[in-house]
Amino acid sequence: MATSMNLIEVITPGLAKEFLKVNEELNKNNPHYIHPLHKDVNDVFDPKKNKTFRHGEAARWIIKDHAGKFIGRIAAFTNKKYKNKGDDVPVGGIGFFDCINDQAAADMLFDVAKHWLMQRGMEAMDGPVNFGERDRWWGLVVKGTDIPPLYCMNFNPPYYQSLFENYGFKNYFNQICFGMKASTRLQQKFYDRHAECAKDPNFSSDNMKKKQLDKFAKDFTIVYNKAWAGHGGLKQLEEKVVRKMFQSMKPVMDERINWFIYYKGEPIGMWINLPDLNQWFKYLKGKFSLFHKLKFLWLKATKTNRRFVGLVFGIIPEFQGMGADSYVIVEGCKLIQNLKIENGDYKVGKPIYDDYEMQWIGEFNPKMVNVAETIAGNRSRILTTYRYLFDRTKEFKQHPILL
Repeated sequence: MATSMNLIEVITPGLAKEFLKVNEELNKNNPHYIHPLHKDVNDVFDPKKNKTFRHGEAARWIIKDHAGKFIGRIAAFTNKKYKNKGDDVPVGGIGFFDCINDQAAADMLFDVAKHWLMQRGMEAMDGPVNFGERDRWWGLVVKGTDIPPLYCMNFNPPYYQSLFENYGFKNYFNQICFGMKASTRLQQKFYDRHAECAKDPNFSSDNMKKKQLDKFAKDFTIVYNKAWAGHGGLKQLEEKVVRKMFQSMKPVMDERINWFIYYKGEPIGMWINLPDLNQWFKYLKGKFSLFHKLKFLWLKATKTNRRFVGLVFGIIPEFQGMGADSYVIVEGCKLIQNLKIENGDYKVGKPIYDDYEMQWIGEFNPKMVNVAETIAGNRSRILTTYRYLFDRTKEFKQHPILL
């Protein structure tokens, strides 16, 4: 057990650097660890970079032992726009948690975050979560601690689960990732459903083109707002925001793995993927200066990336359950797997990547979980979003199922 622990709030640039250092020191001997980019973490806590500061606050702490050795860190957040379906109390968040295998040290970190949140009117805390969008730094890894993390994904040793649960956190919802070999032949029903849709000349598909990003940003916005906005606290997206997002993705985008489908020329579904950026970033050791940006471009040009990652997959409600999901997947496989269709027979060729992993899907969304599980039966990772109610007599409820 750690003794003479020194809890320090991060309030200076020097301490902000130490906050980053804690993560490296506690994980550096793990062969699966990939150092997050310092920039990505720092941006979360920069009001000029993170718009969440417009309606929230954030604080950070680190713990050192009597000899000045790092033993833990945590961040706490309030966000007026953070709401989940069924919430009946204001909920804050904690994230960027790292700790040695010592419950007393973990309890000190959880306690300081809890008290900070209580002072700001919160009645519960979720964690580990992000101070911002849910597509990064979200959930504790409870399965898959023995494989390298994806870009901007939390990474932790197995004992973190006990640290959370011993404190009193309970499983609010699981987040499931699915993995497969890119050469895997899909279940026959995907090809049958694709064939049915292909008979209808109103269906068409197209892969994203870098020279037409504005067009595809518009298509993305339409599909996203019809398929996701309003679910799980997700808000409507503006087209200008998506255009900016696509421009930031452009240097690492692979046109062959991003697909849209249309009905009578209108976008009704999409399948958006990226190469696994950590396969390049792991060589940068967290740094992204001008030199490291140049190194990244050199790595990207010289080191073949054999993994790609699913970011977004969805069909607008009017076309769900009609085979449109199978249609867009099989259309994409024509390039991704060099799929050939001859006399109604679907033949998988040599894929352009070796491995595929879908970013997490909340267990509260069984429809999408079932679609993903049908494509790739392997649950490659499970992350958990935990919740801790400050009133320990209050009934705990898991995230409601989305119907």
